[in-house]
Amino acid sequence: MSQGLPAAGSVLQRSVAAPGNQPQPQPQPQSPEDDDRKVRRREKNRVAAQRSRKKQTQKADKLHEEYECLEQENSRLRREIGKLTEELKHLTEALKEHEKMCPLLLCPMNFVPVPPRPDPVAGCLPR
Repeated sequence: MSQGLPAAGSVLQRSVAAPGNQPQPQPQPQSPEDDDRKVRRREKNRVAAQRSRKKQTQKADKLHEEYECLEQENSRLRREIGKLTEELKHLTEALKEHEKMCPLLLCPMNFVPVPPRPDPVAGCLPR
């Protein structure tokens, strides 16, 4: 063996021969047709990306509009719940006041057990 060269299979030879250390092939000169094809592909890709971004924006706008509508409906329904709750309180109070002086409730004859009436809805339901 010569003294200046490493032995076969040495660390230096293995590191040079590793797949990541292979010399990269030189790029081949491109023909004008290849350049035109690349330009057309890039333009087509640019247009497709614009279309995709526009579609995403439209979808986001539509979702925002739907959100606004649902917020308005939610507010309207909450106001309606508040009104109905107030009406329920008022009617409950009116019923309590009426029960204090209702002649039908005060009459002892009304406490005689009355057989229950058949439920009109139950007669319509299939068995």
